[in-house]
Amino acid sequence: MDIWKKKTLEQMLHSAEKSDLKKNLTSKDLAALGIGAVVGTGIFVSTGVGAHLAGPAVVLSFIVAAVISALCALTYSELATMFPVAGSTYAYSYVAFGELIAWIIGWDLMLEYLVSSAAVASGWSGTFVGLLSSAGLNLPNAIIKTPSAGGIIDMPAVLITMFVTWILFIGIKESAKLNNKIVLIKVGVIILFVILGVFHINVANYKPFAPFGWSGVMAGASIIFFAYIGFDAVSTAAEETINPKRDVPRGLAICLGIVIILYIAVALVITGMVPYKEIIENNAVPGALARFGINWGAALVGTGAVIGMISTLLVMLYGQIRVFMVMSRDGLLPKVFSKVHPIHKTPTLCTIITGSIAGIMAGFLPLDEIIKLCNIGTLFAFILVSIGVIVLRKTMPNIERKFKCPWVPVLPIISALACIYLMSALPLVTWIRFIIWLLIGIVIYFVYSRHHSLLQKEK
Repeated sequence: MDIWKKKTLEQMLHSAEKSDLKKNLTSKDLAALGIGAVVGTGIFVSTGVGAHLAGPAVVLSFIVAAVISALCALTYSELATMFPVAGSTYAYSYVAFGELIAWIIGWDLMLEYLVSSAAVASGWSGTFVGLLSSAGLNLPNAIIKTPSAGGIIDMPAVLITMFVTWILFIGIKESAKLNNKIVLIKVGVIILFVILGVFHINVANYKPFAPFGWSGVMAGASIIFFAYIGFDAVSTAAEETINPKRDVPRGLAICLGIVIILYIAVALVITGMVPYKEIIENNAVPGALARFGINWGAALVGTGAVIGMISTLLVMLYGQIRVFMVMSRDGLLPKVFSKVHPIHKTPTLCTIITGSIAGIMAGFLPLDEIIKLCNIGTLFAFILVSIGVIVLRKTMPNIERKFKCPWVPVLPIISALACIYLMSALPLVTWIRFIIWLLIGIVIYFVYSRHHSLLQKEK
C-alpha cells in the first residue's frame, strides 16, 4: 500500500457529485458563516487578554494578526476554487501531499473544531450564568460548573451544544438563516459598544502606547490571532454553495474585511476608555461600559455576546461535521458516518456524534489548557495550505483557478513562516500535547484507515 498515494481532481469531484448535500449557500451566507465563527468569544475576551500583553499597542497586534489571516485566506481562496468540495484543508492535502498527510490534517482539524466547539459552549455558559446572576437568578453550582471547578456538570454548556446540534441536523439552509440573523445582532451590538465607548475615550490612556515593546505586540498577536480562527470554516461549505468558484473567495473577503474593521475599532475604543492594566480579561467589553455606569449598555452587550456565541458554536460544529463526513466518504473512518438523512439532507450520525462529544467535553472538562491545542492545530493546517498552493502550481499547472493567490511562491512562503513564528510562541506543554494527539492519529491510520481507504483499493 502506498501511504503517499494522491487523489486526482477527477476522483475528488466524482465523490462530491455522488453527495446528497443540498447546494443552498450564497457568498453572503458564506461571509456570515465566517463572521459567525470569528466574531464570538474572541472579541469579548481576546481583546482584554491581548491588552495585558501589549498595552494600547494591542491595536497593532490585531493588525499583525489580521495581515497573517488575510495571507492565509488568499491561499484558501485559490484551493477552494480549484476543489469546490467539503473537507477544507483535508481535501486539499489529499491532492497535494497524499493520503497520510491528508489523514494527519483531518485528525488535526478534528482537534481544532471539537475543542473550539467545547470551549465556546463553556464560554457561552459562563456568560449566560453571569447574565442570570445579574438579574438576581443564581443557579446551583452543581449544574453550572465542571467537576474540577466544584460542580457536577456544566449543564448550560451541554444544553446549548445539543440545541445547536439539532439546528445543524434539520438542515444547512435553516442553520444559515439562523446564523445570518445572529450575525446581524452581534455586529449591531459591537457597533453600539464602539458608538457608546468613543465618547469616553481618554487620550492619556494610550500612553505609553507600547509599554512592552515589539515583543509585547507580537505576544499579543500570538494570542489575538486565535480571535480570527474560524474563517477557514467557510471553505468547508464549498460543496453546499451554489457557485463555489465565485462565492467562496468573495465570502472570505467580505468576512475578513468586516471582522478586521470591528476588531481594530473595539481595540482602539477599549484601550482608550480603560487603562490597559485595568481591563477585565474575561469580561472586557461589557466591563468597560459598566465602569462608566452605562449598565444598560453593558447588559445589552452581554446579551449580544450570549446570542453571538451561538453562531460561533454553530459554525465550529458545522466544520467538524463536514470534515468527519468527507473522511468517512473516503473510507478513512467508518462509512456509516457519511450517510445523509433522506429528508434533511445532512449527515445524521456524524452530526449526532460530533454534538455529543463536544457536549461531553464542555460539560465535564476544564478547557483553559486544552483550548491551546486548538490554536496550534489551526496554525499547522494553515501552514500546509500555504505550502499546498506552491506544490499544486507545479504539479497541476493547467487546472482552472477562478481565483489565483498573488505573488506565488513569495506570499504563501511568508504566510507559512508567519504561522510557524506564532506557533513558536506557544508553550512547550502545548507542543507535547499536540504531538501526542498526532501520534494517536497515526496509530489509528495504520491500524484501521489505510486498510479501508477507497483510494488504496483502487487499482
